[in-house]
Amino acid sequence: AEHLPREGGFIAVANHMTNVDPLTFAHFLYDNGVAPKVLAKSSLFAVPVLGRLLRASGQIPVFRNSARAGESLVAAEAALADGECVAVFPEGTFTGDPDLWPMLAKTGVARLALTTRAPVVPIAQWGPQDLLGRYGKVPRLVPPKRITVVAGPPVDLTDLYGRPLDAVTLRTATDRIMGAVTRQLAAIRGEEPPATPWDPRRAGRA
Repeated sequence: AEHLPREGGFIAVANHMTNVDPLTFAHFLYDNGVAPKVLAKSSLFAVPVLGRLLRASGQIPVFRNSARAGESLVAAEAALADGECVAVFPEGTFTGDPDLWPMLAKTGVARLALTTRAPVVPIAQWGPQDLLGRYGKVPRLVPPKRITVVAGPPVDLTDLYGRPLDAVTLRTATDRIMGAVTRQLAAIRGEEPPATPWDPRRAGRA
């Protein structure tokens, strides 16, 4: 956790494999003195009890494919300006990679990073999939599972500051961010990642 900034707002990004990932991701941040504002799909805010907890703790709803889609970016920018941590799963959903490597991510995190110039800290986690399968509903609590979460140094995006936020710039920044997450994950797993990420639009390698 030595790479987590100790002051000022920052963006924490992580890989996404299962429904328990947000809990392990937030647990890691909380344990290290960071109270994150997690970007979560808006449907979770309608779930009894969970929705109240999300709203009470100031989490940020993401309204996918709607006229309100931009609201999450505005809320995230405000949180960063207030010196808070905004936690994001750039892939937007569980990875489609058969071996659970990060897949090609959406560009929203790049837009947020380049607009605010907040540090982007790549965080990789491995082990949540043993606690709860990718589409599982019941956690496997016995025997206890080892979950490893590691934060890497902030991703250098300074050469992209000031450029037009067009498709090329946003994709370059996004791939750089996810590349850093993938390298962190490779170090945890002790394995070589695929040469190119899984592309969910093609259901194959990019």
